[in-house]
Amino acid sequence: MPQLLPGRLKRRSDFLRLAASGRKIVRTGFVLQALKDVSASDSTSVAPVRLGFTATKKLGNAVIRNRAKRRLREAARLVLAERNAQGMELVLIGRRETGSMDFAKLRQNLAQALDEALHEVST
Repeated sequence: MPQLLPGRLKRRSDFLRLAASGRKIVRTGFVLQALKDVSASDSTSVAPVRLGFTATKKLGNAVIRNRAKRRLREAARLVLAERNAQGMELVLIGRRETGSMDFAKLRQNLAQALDEALHEVST
């Protein structure tokens, strides 16, 4: 079964919309903002999950920020392969410990946060 590749959130307006009206879940290593994609409300179309990643300058220099985003991207790729999150828009915000914490723990935290977000959307 071919897996839909996640789309990317790149526009500032998308990030601001999720920050304003999305569900915010804080875990060690990241903050997850999740929102059901409004364009996915049509039952005949299957909207893929859309992802955005951000890391502020408070984390450190460009090397530290890029490492945090790379780790979040890989964790999201692995976790989303195991779950059906179609029609969701997600933003992962890196935190200070993102670049240095154990990757297995980061992945576990992301899986728990994503399950919580998916459960809230389905109810």
